[in-house]
Amino acid sequence: MEFIRSTYVVLLFVVIEAVAFRCYAHSSAYTEARLLARSNEVAGSVHGFFAGVKHYFELGRENRLLTARVAELQTLLSEYRSAETEARLDGYMDGNTHTQYELTTAAVVSNSINKQRNFIVLNRGLRDGVAPDMAVLSPDGAMVGYVVECSERYAVAISILNTSFRASGKIAGSDYFGSILWDGSDPHRVTMTELSKYAEPQVGDEVVSTGFSQYFPAEIPIGTIERVVLNEARTAYTVDVRLAVDVSGLGDVILVRNNDLHEVETLRASDKVKELNERP
Repeated sequence: MEFIRSTYVVLLFVVIEAVAFRCYAHSSAYTEARLLARSNEVAGSVHGFFAGVKHYFELGRENRLLTARVAELQTLLSEYRSAETEARLDGYMDGNTHTQYELTTAAVVSNSINKQRNFIVLNRGLRDGVAPDMAVLSPDGAMVGYVVECSERYAVAISILNTSFRASGKIAGSDYFGSILWDGSDPHRVTMTELSKYAEPQVGDEVVSTGFSQYFPAEIPIGTIERVVLNEARTAYTVDVRLAVDVSGLGDVILVRNNDLHEVETLRASDKVKELNERP
């Protein structure tokens, strides 16, 4: 009986409060507008929160679509450059132009930066057209590594943060080049060695790929110069380069196939070349 009486008291209190609040809400235009604005603000915050959660879970898909679009546009750009360089624009318009580089995309399955020899596992393999020696670039086109092994569904790439990694780099806008390597210490920096004393490198200069490598096309961004040291013999520079890519933050990558690689390797392995190499 006492419980029922307490319940009635509480219900009566709630009803009186509701009536009082309604009367207050409609007591003036100012009060009504203020309460309406406040309720809309609360509702908007709730909707905004759930919209933000939904958008967050869609970011991965959006990023993969953007990366794929970048790869598509890079392929088209490569075709236009090929047509222009080889003076075969008419042939390109007819769809007969050979394109040296072909691009596709992949997602990073696993990655490391805290070892001396770091590798990146990708979710594309032989069945997707991925093969060893394909270059691996960041979504904005910076050097990341190259593929060394593939299964049907996955590929493993050697990271630029691997002490066994080697590539050739040069100062952008210059013909002077050196060897790119990682000393195993800082995951944000690599070293360019054997750079000619005539190169005159400056802090802030951009370093890009030369195109000499079997993996990377020319002009792929590597990073910017942070420190320059001339050796004791004053014949060459050693340059510290801050990477253009944060390897630890990779989610999606671009893979680059060199369609001319097999032909070039066949020529290098020809009997004629072997004969010349064996001559004293």
